Amino acid sequence: MHRSAPRLSRILACAAVPVMLVAVGCSSDSGSDGKKNAGSSSSGSPSAKPSEPTVEPAKFADLPDPCGSIAKKTIEDLVPSAKKKNGTAGRSNDLAARSSCSWNGLDDKGVKGSQYRWLDVGFTRFDSDQSLGSGAKRATDDYAKQITKTKATEGAEKLAAEPAAGIGEEATLVTYGLSKTDEDFAYATVVARTGNVVVTLTYNGAGYAGAKTPSSADIVKGAQKAAKEAVAAVADTAGDAKATPPAKGDAEGDKKDDAKDGKDGKDGKKDTAKGASTSKPKSS
Repeated sequence: MHRSAPRLSRILACAAVPVMLVAVGCSSDSGSDGKKNAGSSSSGSPSAKPSEPTVEPAKFADLPDPCGSIAKKTIEDLVPSAKKKNGTAGRSNDLAARSSCSWNGLDDKGVKGSQYRWLDVGFTRFDSDQSLGSGAKRATDDYAKQITKTKATEGAEKLAAEPAAGIGEEATLVTYGLSKTDEDFAYATVVARTGNVVVTLTYNGAGYAGAKTPSSADIVKGAQKAAKEAVAAVADTAGDAKATPPAKGDAEGDKKDDAKDGKDGKDGKKDTAKGASTSKPKSS
């Protein structure tokens, strides 16, 4: 009886070992599954929303002087006897976004009659906007609107529209006739887009006192020439706006002047200190 009791205890202890190992194994598996479940739940969380792509920056940040956008020689040829050779600028609250200029004149040929000419050029620039789109896209939309507006000119006769090659990135020529002040006028309007800028140029003419109405071909030729110059002025203005480095001589001169100024400043401090030490306080 005394011997069997210890033996029975040892058998029970050995029998308990596999049970403990199984328990440990289950505990380990459950921990692994917990990690897997945690990982799967984290991977199932919604990912960060991708940011919207930024719009393309505007190509041009400024507009040319409208009255200087067309060469003086061209103005003399297209508008003889212009009242104001430098043109008349249109009103604008923001010349960097919208500007215009016009010329008109009556070339009196005496008994042969007179020739009237009128030229107008307008610029509209669009900035890029995250909600409205790029400047180029906004300009493209306005380009289409300006063409539609020109085609809707009240009283226009024999109206025709066609692409105008070689002017900006895209351009359209609209021609028509118009009767006013008892005279027949020949019109040509060129609407062009370059980058984020829309250029609208109109040229027209009429004969007075028995003079013939100018041919549509001549009016078209003049309008296209002026429009090309106006579009080129947009790019020229952008080039002029870029900062140019100072000349080497100027830079060296600035350095010398700065060094001289520094020396004078030190001397000035010495003189001030010297004066302070030698001056005597006044008696009260």
